[in-house]
Amino acid sequence: MDKTGSVTESQQQTHLESNNGGNGLQISESETSSRPPVNGGNLPLKRTRDDDLDYPTKRLRTQEGHSSKVAAHYNELKECGLQVRNESRIVHLRNFNNWMKSALIGEFLDRVRQKKKGRIAVLDLGCGKGGDLLKWKKGRISKLVCTDIADVSVTQCRQRYSDMKTRCRNEDVFSAEFITADSTKERLSEKYSDPEITFDICSCQFVYHYSFETHEQADLMLRNACERLCPGGYFIGTTPDGFELVKRLEASETNLFGNDVYSVKFYEKGKYPLFGCKYDFSLEGVVNVPEFLIYFPVLVEMAKKYNMKLIYKKTFREFFEEKVKNDEQKTLLRKMQALEQYPAPDHSKLTSDKEEDYEHAKMFIENGQPRLPLGTLSKSEWDATSIYLLFAFEKLP
Repeated sequence: MDKTGSVTESQQQTHLESNNGGNGLQISESETSSRPPVNGGNLPLKRTRDDDLDYPTKRLRTQEGHSSKVAAHYNELKECGLQVRNESRIVHLRNFNNWMKSALIGEFLDRVRQKKKGRIAVLDLGCGKGGDLLKWKKGRISKLVCTDIADVSVTQCRQRYSDMKTRCRNEDVFSAEFITADSTKERLSEKYSDPEITFDICSCQFVYHYSFETHEQADLMLRNACERLCPGGYFIGTTPDGFELVKRLEASETNLFGNDVYSVKFYEKGKYPLFGCKYDFSLEGVVNVPEFLIYFPVLVEMAKKYNMKLIYKKTFREFFEEKVKNDEQKTLLRKMQALEQYPAPDHSKLTSDKEEDYEHAKMFIENGQPRLPLGTLSKSEWDATSIYLLFAFEKLP
């Protein structure tokens, strides 16, 4: 990518092919979810800038209590800069999760366009620093409302949007407004500049689970996400998979599990209330805050109150295996450098120093004849990202 976040011609010429006719990693149902993704092909050697690259650093707060501490944490985070970010142990994990969001957003923008022509309006609920702005620009939307509880993040998001408009002054760029609000305790409908605005998509990336502190907060967050959706509109997002978290916890001998990349510590093992089930989540250099467990069937039932129907729920693993079969998404996977090159290129080293982190890639090579180098994630990174799922609800007529 160049300084504007555009993809260079050399990156566009890279290839990513599997040893099975380009259909991605083939995995039997008996294998566990901890198996990292592997694809063959020539991967770009240069780590890239992507202005919309981010991980779940977007959080909600209230004026008092748990969420205010979370907001304070993210307000105090400093921009680390491109060089530091690209030297991070989790750079490929971040790219991979960013690719997941891009693929999800792209899919549902396509679905909207199959239903209607003309203007598309989007609510980015928990926008953080504006990590998805370029995705919305690429999606050619007309209007974006960005809202987050952290005022510093909203300010940075607004500046990021202004910078993007300056760079793209010869292109059509969506209009935008920015709202600082606690979406678990404040009605967003009372804050929009257009009191009659409706949305085609509400996107809530790595944020919604913070509302599960109480039923009231989760309900108001859901109302804010859904009440202004037009019929046929979508509420989409990413969130930790509560079943996967509990499964890993129960398999642990303590109330803690994780690896050198991430850790999850529950306050109490064996008791999992539907709301307020608190745990500490830590991710190297990005997140170190408490979160709340989401029991997804409860969310599905709650959404019915707002005339929403679940149409889509997939683990990151399932979503990856589906999307990597699509040529356009496979190309995007390359451009965003969402997988690490294995073996490492000359004069470089792998992000993990542990040999066992790449046993899956080594076995993949030994068991077939893939085109080298491979694209993969270290096992530690895959374990971290595979605790998440993607979801989509549709607004019924």
